[in-house]
Amino acid sequence: MVEASAAKNEAKPLPRVSPATDILEREDGFYVYMDIPGVRREDLKLDINENELVVTGRALQGASEKETFLEVQFGPGEYVRSVSLSDLVDRENIKASLKDGVLMIHLPRMEKASPRRIPIQTV
Repeated sequence: MVEASAAKNEAKPLPRVSPATDILEREDGFYVYMDIPGVRREDLKLDINENELVVTGRALQGASEKETFLEVQFGPGEYVRSVSLSDLVDRENIKASLKDGVLMIHLPRMEKASPRRIPIQTV
């Protein structure tokens, strides 16, 4: 019985889950909505790596010592999802907000370059 209680105290790795995600295109850019219940803002990271936006978050709520999960769909776990970024996205102005377990990321479009005339210099 000692072995069973010792094994219970060891930290188990959290299950990895890809969150349910909706991506919408609007005139001003792209909107990404991710369902990440139980993830606090301080346990959430958004990183840009070349042409990829990577979202990771940890939900740490779980059963007490007297409880055992029979089924887990939004309990403790690690959320990981990557989204490819198009060249149309203004990477400097990406914004994110978290409300009621839903992460909203706005990927604004790059402003179109205005036509301009290039001056010719005499050498």
